[in-house]
Amino acid sequence: MALTVGVIGGGQLARMMVPPAVHLGLEIRVLAETEGSSARLAATEVGDYHDADTVLAFARGVDVITFDHEHVPQLVLRALVDAGVQVHPKPEALFVAQDKLVMRERLSALGLPVPDWARLSSPADLTAFLDEHGGRVVVKTARGGYDGKGVRVVRAASEVDDWFAELASGHADIGDALLAEELVDFRRELAQSVARRSSGEIVAWPVVESIQRDGVCAEVIAPAPSSAGNVADMAEQIARTVASELDVTGVLAVELFETTDDRILINELAMRPHNTGHWSIDGSTTSQFEQHLRAVLDLPLGDTGTHEAWSVMVNVLGGPATGTMADRLPAAMADQPGAKIHDYGKDPRPGRKVGHVTATGDDLDDVVFRARAAAEHFVG
Repeated sequence: MALTVGVIGGGQLARMMVPPAVHLGLEIRVLAETEGSSARLAATEVGDYHDADTVLAFARGVDVITFDHEHVPQLVLRALVDAGVQVHPKPEALFVAQDKLVMRERLSALGLPVPDWARLSSPADLTAFLDEHGGRVVVKTARGGYDGKGVRVVRAASEVDDWFAELASGHADIGDALLAEELVDFRRELAQSVARRSSGEIVAWPVVESIQRDGVCAEVIAPAPSSAGNVADMAEQIARTVASELDVTGVLAVELFETTDDRILINELAMRPHNTGHWSIDGSTTSQFEQHLRAVLDLPLGDTGTHEAWSVMVNVLGGPATGTMADRLPAAMADQPGAKIHDYGKDPRPGRKVGHVTATGDDLDDVVFRARAAAEHFVG
């Protein structure tokens, strides 16, 4: 009988797990939030992932539960474990990704490099941190933020009065305190993805450069163009340490800052396939989606070598002003026959990730041009 993977969340990450599951002869089931989700081909159920009974019913008959996102409440995760369900990543690991303050505390305790930070319980705490860090800092909600949401660069505590008011209400969804961080002077943003199975095997892909626009990943270059020092070695060692010490199972993406003074600092963690790893579908021997399935089932991990010297992924943000991505496919395919186009099956909406395009080759400038040219067909 085929092994069955249950995925909570019906977004594009669940959608992109379907092809490798089919190739490996696995059964895949998805608990989607709504009808017509991106992962609707495998969405066997629609339900509220906040409800333990709904999730427990979905988990019956699967060999392992994994995730399209990190938002499943700890109470639900614990109920799954108490019922004997295999959950990967485990609740203890996911909690570190769910709460940015917990993340900073754990990473700091492990001696890993992070920006200077502080827990904020009041405007006075933020004012003191601003005074210590040049009058301009980053403030984040501990929970709930993604793609630039829940992050503000501030010069005064009054700029986050609404968040402090939410904390004072006693039932904030943003956590029990705010996180302040130094405003890092960075040269570029990097991301290091690894995969770890429960028996301890870890493999790593090349470190990549992530180009952000308005707080959202717009492009990824794999591998990251070289720079001074042993950046690639440092990034891989950091990610391997995080995966081992936090007992992560599945794919882990560590988002990093490369600072102007040649340090590497951890920005964020994602314990699932990640936007910065989408290039691996077309550029690596084993994609992050196949690797995640292998890892959560504790199967031997695949090779992470690359097919060509460079892979460039460009996100399709917003999508066409009229019609769908499918309407634009013929023109894009004719213009860039070597590009790989991934449509997430989502309705266009400003700022929304509705797909991505990947190009590969030996000349970086040419690969960047081809990926951008193909992606441009799907916007405007």
